[in-house]
Amino acid sequence: APYGAPELRADDPAKKGISSTFLCDPQPGDEVMMPGPAGKVMLMPEEDPTTDYIMVATGTGIAPFRGFVRRLFAEDTPAAAVYKGEAWLFLGVANSDALLYDDEFQLAKEQNPENFRIDYALSREQENKNGGKMYIQDKVEEYADEIFAKLDNGAHMYFCGLKGMMPGIQDMLAGVCEGKGIDYNEFIKGLKKKGQWHVEVY
Repeated sequence: APYGAPELRADDPAKKGISSTFLCDPQPGDEVMMPGPAGKVMLMPEEDPTTDYIMVATGTGIAPFRGFVRRLFAEDTPAAAVYKGEAWLFLGVANSDALLYDDEFQLAKEQNPENFRIDYALSREQENKNGGKMYIQDKVEEYADEIFAKLDNGAHMYFCGLKGMMPGIQDMLAGVCEGKGIDYNEFIKGLKKKGQWHVEVY
């Protein structure tokens, strides 16, 4: 898979894409090494089938949560066979035509209404409570009481997407904590200590 150099109007064999070359150049029978997975941030604890999962994504950060939903509701896995908790997905995108894998999520919701929820924050189509654009932190805040109750009961909360999402999320959670008379820093420290707080941003 060589790089096409526009200025030369030809392929430049000196520049090859790393991933495309890896996928396209091997011949049948070639051995390839596929390392991974790397890290443990986005793993689902499956010891307790009643565990609630709260997943917060922006844009392509939806990818690991697609895997979560498939594992819990679409694939024949031990986790799926016994899962009795609630998986709750929050996805933030600009508009509804940018909703990735929505057909899969809607099917999971239709087939598992007691165990799967999904809420969208569409910044160019929805307004938050103050009349501004609906960002992911605004949508999560709408359910703050329920989310905090779930966290108190052992739910795991995951964040994945552009790192720019986290300041807004953190400010919102700090504000909710203040309203509840909770020390925000101690609250987050406690979630991390118990392994309930998972962040993978880029």
